Amino acid sequence: MDRFKAPAAIPQRKRQKGLHSPKPSCSYEIKFSNFVIFIMQRKMGMTRRMFLMELGRRKGFRVESELSDSVTHIVAENNSYLEVLDWLKGQAVRDSSKFELLDISWFTACMEAGRPVDSEMKYRLMVRQILQCEYSDIQNEWLPKTAFIATKVSQYSCQRKTTLNNYNKKFTDAFEVMAENYEFKENEIFCLEFLRAASLLKSLPFSVTSMKDIQGLPCVGDQVRDIIEEIIEEGESSRVKEVLNDERYKAFKQFTSIFGVGVKTSEKWYRMGLRTVEEVKADKTLKLSKMQKAGFLYYEDLVSCVSKAEADAVSLIVKNTVCTFLPDALVTITGGFRRGKNIGHDIDFLITNPGPGEDDELLHKVIDSWKKQGLLLYCDVIESTFVKEQLPSRKVDAMDHFQKCFAILKLYQPRVDNSTCNTSKKLEMAEVKDWKAIRVDLVITPFEQYSYALLGWTGSRQFGRDLRRYAARERKMILDNHALYDRRKRIFLKAGSEEEIFAHLGLDYVEPWERNA
Repeated sequence: MDRFKAPAAIPQRKRQKGLHSPKPSCSYEIKFSNFVIFIMQRKMGMTRRMFLMELGRRKGFRVESELSDSVTHIVAENNSYLEVLDWLKGQAVRDSSKFELLDISWFTACMEAGRPVDSEMKYRLMVRQILQCEYSDIQNEWLPKTAFIATKVSQYSCQRKTTLNNYNKKFTDAFEVMAENYEFKENEIFCLEFLRAASLLKSLPFSVTSMKDIQGLPCVGDQVRDIIEEIIEEGESSRVKEVLNDERYKAFKQFTSIFGVGVKTSEKWYRMGLRTVEEVKADKTLKLSKMQKAGFLYYEDLVSCVSKAEADAVSLIVKNTVCTFLPDALVTITGGFRRGKNIGHDIDFLITNPGPGEDDELLHKVIDSWKKQGLLLYCDVIESTFVKEQLPSRKVDAMDHFQKCFAILKLYQPRVDNSTCNTSKKLEMAEVKDWKAIRVDLVITPFEQYSYALLGWTGSRQFGRDLRRYAARERKMILDNHALYDRRKRIFLKAGSEEEIFAHLGLDYVEPWERNA
């Protein structure tokens, strides 16, 4: 919906010749004294402004007739940020930062809610054009201090800050469906096109509401533009809808949700005429790997989300076990949970020893301990293949050479007090499974490679891809989870922290929670 259209609840009223000015408003109780609103008459008209002021006062808001120092929120309709600044200049106001400059849609939302609503980015006039302004006494006008200039947005997500506040989820969800479909078809070029577009829109500090909002932005090709335009105009994309209803896509989506099943296996099963997880389970002729058997055995648990509380509980188990054998070991949770997410599908841990000695058998000791405790449901250990002084991999998505373990752990759920239940209820509760299968990845890294491993395993996947792409294209360096190599100087660059790696690459440091690309 056009954000500048007035809602049905607040009708436009045309000024009529000879129309008398509204009577002075009655005295209403002020419920929200911290909000002092001034409604601009510019492009609105006196009659409509008076109507809105009266409506606001009836709802318990303090609405001022004149602009004063007590005003906290200025509301405008059909005025751009620059137009409001120009108007303020005419009122001899030099510091706009003391006001919240808001679109009429914020006022409308407040009226509908009957209370103040947060002045989110989508309501602020400043977001689209200029993020901050300052007054120039020399030029006697407002000048942009920090402008949102589309042409200056980097094509690399490692040069953008992307938090979990996604203002364009309806677009990025659509792009991710398209990317996944192309991944299932093993079309890497189109897959990456949509992933990069999704990454870009996630980083924008505003909601895209028109095609003008994406003018000049990188990573927005014709396919992407078509989908954005259709969603803006129709509310959804027919192409995305077609993919979601596609038999092959739906089958691959189900198959790849199984632990140990990738695109190749999905293709094989689909060619055999299989379409659902239930059909695969029922086919006794299939030869499943050990990992896939575990995937089916614990399927319901593994496809459900892992909560932050569950991740913290598993983290305690991992740290306690590791420190039993190596007291000085550093155990760090990585992946989405390090980036600030509250849910995930597995939990990744990086383990290193900052002390003088390393225990090559640490991973096996941890696994044996969990077996004895009855906590280990499945494990697959991959031994280290790292060769000293080997150059980093040039492949953007190359696997690293660390010793690692892909495991499934049994996490016991908190017990429920059933002392007040009757006998039949106690028997029923006793039969309920009191644990959940959780996917856990353990990665053992030498301490001198820890910073590089931490950066790589924290993600996001797209952030890591762009970081390695940036290193190769812009800095003539090769980066992977083990090291950073300067091809010009022909030396390995040591780093004791993630900050040092960014410094080597000439990049501003990006915090983990800003890497959700």
